[in-house]
Amino acid sequence: ARGLAKPRRFKRTAATMSAMDSKPRAQRRHVVVLGGGIQGASAAYFLSKRDAKVTVVELESVGSAASGKAGGFLAGEWGSGPTTALHKESFRMHKELASELELETFREIRTLSVASGSKGQKKGLEQTMWLDGNISQARLMDDKTAQVTPLEITTKLMEAAKGRGAEVVIGRATGVEFRDVVEGKGDEEGGRRAEGVVVRLPGGDETTIGCTDVLVAAGVWSSLMAPYFGLPEDAWPITGIKSTHVIWKNESGSGRDAIRDDPAALFCAEEPNGTHLELYPRSNGDLYACGIGGSDYVEDRTRLAEGGDCETPSRVKADVSRVKAAQKSAGILSSLLAAEPEHVGACIRPCPPDGLPYMGLISTSENCYISAGHNCWGILWGPVSGKLMSELIMDGAAVTADISSFSPSRFLPKARRGGKGRKMVDVDVGEQW
Repeated sequence: ARGLAKPRRFKRTAATMSAMDSKPRAQRRHVVVLGGGIQGASAAYFLSKRDAKVTVVELESVGSAASGKAGGFLAGEWGSGPTTALHKESFRMHKELASELELETFREIRTLSVASGSKGQKKGLEQTMWLDGNISQARLMDDKTAQVTPLEITTKLMEAAKGRGAEVVIGRATGVEFRDVVEGKGDEEGGRRAEGVVVRLPGGDETTIGCTDVLVAAGVWSSLMAPYFGLPEDAWPITGIKSTHVIWKNESGSGRDAIRDDPAALFCAEEPNGTHLELYPRSNGDLYACGIGGSDYVEDRTRLAEGGDCETPSRVKADVSRVKAAQKSAGILSSLLAAEPEHVGACIRPCPPDGLPYMGLISTSENCYISAGHNCWGILWGPVSGKLMSELIMDGAAVTADISSFSPSRFLPKARRGGKGRKMVDVDVGEQW
């Protein structure tokens, strides 16, 4: 979407007629969700629980972007201002979903603030059996945090939605078809309703999926879709923070069962080599690390568009030059992390200028919505965001939390860097960008 694309006018097809006419008005909600990450999967899950028909359009596979590659750190008390309710409610919901979806990777853990130092400075430190290196600080930050492997919860949410009739279509959404209505709640141009989403399938053919509602939930790629709704290209400014992560796996002979048996998330002090490690122990004993430095700010939307170096999740490549830095910094803290990590990956976090998500009705339509730009809290906020979108779409109002501060129309003319990393209430924690 390099130019200002106009929304397509509605043309009836067999698919759109089926979605519109097959059931009485009160029962025929068919929501097309653009994006198969945790925001889309969670929305599909809660919409399907309300007996809505859901079709998810996903470019590659469910959880193929950040929702399958993030750390999965959960903190219920780290919100402030408008995000307080998102943190608290979604943390509670994660516990419920872990039971309901029979997740194997969710567990409550404590979180420590850690800094490296010289030997002999470890007196009185918070103990964890695998933190056996040169440590000058290891204090408790929060003993009521948790961790989940993002790919598992994203996949399980989508599987549960599919069990209630939701469908996943692999393809690229290329436009939205509208029809004008005489009276409505749209902008000054008059009411307008989306009634079809145009999708280009992997073989190149196009199809139109009829719908009663559209939800944009495509992470950083959501910014490309604003012209589909008659908005300028910069309507939803999102900086993509492309970062590399590594995983030390608990393979046979690694000795990393201690990471499984005595878990603690670690937020580490910044090191001279540019790392600001965040270490997350997984339930199988793997150790996930991000904050290894060298993040790439993807601000040019052409990089995300077709032909760009980040046009799809699989095109997002790791910066392997930072792996040695991560290994050195982690190895100082623990002998179990002195070896080269077994896995290296990368993903893009979607970060709006103010660090807050876009959640709400798209102003140029009566039945189109967005839930995107959840920054580094996408996995934590996924459950509550999906529930809020289901409330907004099905009932006309989000009631579980106040989303007025997340209006999709609040965009700024230019993204501003800084202060967008994790916060523990109002205090910066971990890597900032």
